Order: sequence, then structure tokens, then C-alpha cells
Amino acid sequence: MRSSVWLVLIGAILWGTTGTAQALAPEESTPLVVGALRLLIGGGSLFLLVYFQKRLSIKGIPKKPLLISAIAMALYQPFFFSGVDLTGVAIGTVIAICSAPIFAGLMEGVIHKRLPDLVWAISTVLAVVGCLLLFQSGETVTFNFLGMMFSLMAGLAFAIYTFVSKDLVTNYPSDVVVAVVFSTAAIFLLPILFVYDTSWLVQSSGAISMLHLGLIATALAYLLFARGLKGIPASMAVTLALAEPVTAALLGILLLGEPLTIVSGFGLLLLIIGLLLLANKPKVLNYITARKKS
Repeated sequence: MRSSVWLVLIGAILWGTTGTAQALAPEESTPLVVGALRLLIGGGSLFLLVYFQKRLSIKGIPKKPLLISAIAMALYQPFFFSGVDLTGVAIGTVIAICSAPIFAGLMEGVIHKRLPDLVWAISTVLAVVGCLLLFQSGETVTFNFLGMMFSLMAGLAFAIYTFVSKDLVTNYPSDVVVAVVFSTAAIFLLPILFVYDTSWLVQSSGAISMLHLGLIATALAYLLFARGLKGIPASMAVTLALAEPVTAALLGILLLGEPLTIVSGFGLLLLIIGLLLLANKPKVLNYITARKKS
């Protein structure tokens, strides 16, 4: 389990570089185009990898879960960016990222007829509260029902992707599964690239940022996440994925000069504590059991 936890955490840390890479891209870049391109580059590179290894075969892999995973991943991009656009960066991000573990826990309870354990519950509460405090900002909070629904749908889409992919990557080659899912998702979002301006890609900063987002923050990150997902429950993986905002916050402070307030600093601390508890779940469970016996 420990190696699986680390694979998921490293994948989430790589996701956390997305915001910084996007911030360093040309001003003409738009979130929807970035989302579509990262899937195209990431999915395309994985597709070519398994193709040249002569391992590109979906024979025996259930087609319905593959399609559901691809649709969920494709929908996550427009839902997330539309939610952020309508509600603001802080509110949209918080709702999308923090709702995903809750959706995953509910799905595990409904589908597998069991609720996640106490350590998951405590870790998730700490991580979600920490995430809420971390993204506190001075911007005016405007209630936008449609924007909040889009953000919630983004969280649900990520939870569905993780939950459905869990069985696929456990029973079939994870790199083949991820390659097919992301290539299919990229095809779904391909029309975006014909509607919005992509001329900024010829600039060095645009090309470098998109190569990083596609190859590192998407292809490599989701490969690691998928391999880690084999050894841990989907609900646990989604909570561990909250290492993404931790990384994003630290990179924003260190590289982009973003300020760290007392409130957001406390939130960052809570988030890290929650992740550490979950990453060391066996030891925590043993400690709780020993305390009950004593």
C-alpha cells in the first residue's frame, strides 16, 4: 500500500505544477484551449508509447468503463474552467477540488455497500477544511448558481473517472488503459482547438508550457496515479490527490511571489496533516486499535 500511496502523491504533486506552468504561458492562452491541448499532448504521447511498444490492444478490456472514463475526463476540463470563470478562481477551485473526495466516499458507500474508514474520514475533513482556508482570498464572493454547479460537476467527473478507472487499471495494463482513455477524451475536446485562438503556441513560452502540461503534468502524472490506484481504494486516492493544491500553493509562493496569509498558512498546515495521516493509514489504524485495547 505504501508504494501505491507514494505513486498517487507524486502524480498529484505533478498536477500541482499545472497552475504555475499556465501562469508562465503567453497571456493569449485560454483555459479551455490549455485543457484541450494538455489532453491531446498527454493522450497522444501515451498512445504513441504503447503503440511503438506493440502493446496497443484493448482486446478483453470492457469498452463501457473505458468510454465512461474518457467522457468523465473530457467533461472535467470544461466544467472546471467554466465554474472558475463564473464564480472566481478561489471559489470555483475550492468547490471542484474539495467536492471530489466527498463524491468518491459517497460512491464507495453506494456501489460497494461500505463507507470509508475513520482515518479516511478524519483525513478528508482536515484536507477539505485546509483547502477551504488555503484558497481564502480578498476577492468578492458572488453567488452564481450555474458556476457552482459547474464546479460541483467537475468534482463529480474526477471522482467518476477515478472510481471507474480503479477496476480497469487493477485488471488490465494501466498504461494502455490511460493511453486509450486520454486519447479518446482528447478527441472529444478537439473541436475547441478549431474555435479558439492557438497562435500563441508558436511562442517559446507557449510551446514549453504546453509540453510540460501535456507530458509531465498529464501523461506522467496520470500514469503514476493509475499505477498507485491499483493498490488503494478510489476514495483514498481522491483524497490524496489534494496534494495538488499543496504543491500549487508552495510553487505560487516560491516562484510567483504570491503572499501567504496566516489563514491560508493554517489551511496549508491542516491539508498537509490530513495527507500525512492518510499516507500513514496502517500505522494510524494500529495506533487506534492499540488505544482501544489499553
